[in-house]
Amino acid sequence: MKFGIIQERKNPPDRRVVLSPEACVQVQNKFKEAKIIVEPSSIRVFKDEEYSASGITVASRMEDCDVLIGVKEVPMESLIPNKKYFFFSHTIKKQPYNRELLRTMLQKNIEMYDHEVITNTKEQRVVAFGRYAGIVGAYNGFRAYGLKYNAFELPKAENLKDQEDLINHLRKIKLPNIKIMLTGKGRVGNGAKEMLDAMHITKVNVKEYIQDDFLEPVYCQIDASEYNKRKDGERGSKSDFFANPEEYKTNFTRFTKVTDFYIAGHFYGDGAPYLFTREDAKHPDFKIKVVADVSCDIDGPVATTIRPSTIADPVYGYDPQTEKEIDFKDAKAIAVMAVDNLPCELPRDASNGFGEAFVKHVIPAFFNDDKHGVLHRARMTQNGKLTERYSYLQDYVDGKE
Repeated sequence: MKFGIIQERKNPPDRRVVLSPEACVQVQNKFKEAKIIVEPSSIRVFKDEEYSASGITVASRMEDCDVLIGVKEVPMESLIPNKKYFFFSHTIKKQPYNRELLRTMLQKNIEMYDHEVITNTKEQRVVAFGRYAGIVGAYNGFRAYGLKYNAFELPKAENLKDQEDLINHLRKIKLPNIKIMLTGKGRVGNGAKEMLDAMHITKVNVKEYIQDDFLEPVYCQIDASEYNKRKDGERGSKSDFFANPEEYKTNFTRFTKVTDFYIAGHFYGDGAPYLFTREDAKHPDFKIKVVADVSCDIDGPVATTIRPSTIADPVYGYDPQTEKEIDFKDAKAIAVMAVDNLPCELPRDASNGFGEAFVKHVIPAFFNDDKHGVLHRARMTQNGKLTERYSYLQDYVDGKE
């Protein structure tokens, strides 16, 4: 079984990789039938020489491999027919901009496995970059706060080595006694929490956060059951909310009256209520002045996120009265950081973390007859057709929707 680590060809360039040199060595040591070939790359965060020094073959021989592994979408013209591919295809939600990509994979008889749907038997995702999005998103949010108020300057995350380096810079800044709200308790939310805790910012509960004043910066982390409530007044639960999101309305506006800096790290599902609307943001009681929207749903639950921002230009201003973009340093503006590819700014850490999970959960499935169904659940296409699990995409492929 030959695995190929493909060169990332999508623009803007992505420096991440699924398997680091160390991960490749682990795979070949554990599975004697496994052979890994790494396609040369000038942009990858791990240099070709690092792979070679670890005894891993570096060669432009992807056509010799059975399974080709990447991170971002592979350009259609670069797809090698009749291969198994792993990457984020961004097609499972019927994204219109990748319809042709899915069609091409079917035409080229490619067996596609999407990282986004690699799950365990409980249907929980097992490989993801979410933690690193939270880590970088929190850092970028503090950087945006410093820039908006000319309070302090932080270097760009992409110019720093790793999470520890980010934390060291954050520990040097002096914050006023602001209140920081963090939504989400999954990978993203907890990644952001790691940074807040590393800064020794005091965590408080919901009641304290809303009612009390503090002489230091504090934060509160909440999940869906705390920022939504049932419309009928009945007691809700997190599981009920995810099963019946249309039965809920937002309960988040009680936080917008006291929050200075908001980090959005929650998952937003179809049918769920917005956390706050554009009308909410117009209210005189609306206090939030800096938003780090890690989840980055455009025109979605966080109304100030009107477009994604970029690593090169990560912060823009939102004028709640006109609902238009303005200079984020303007006194009227809410500063918005909404970079949609945050893990790219911490490529070494993100690659190491993702690779550990891939080696643990995915690679063994090729050598144990997929006894836990990992490959079966993630396989989108086979023999030139959509698999049964992804047959809901047929009208999308056919251009009917």
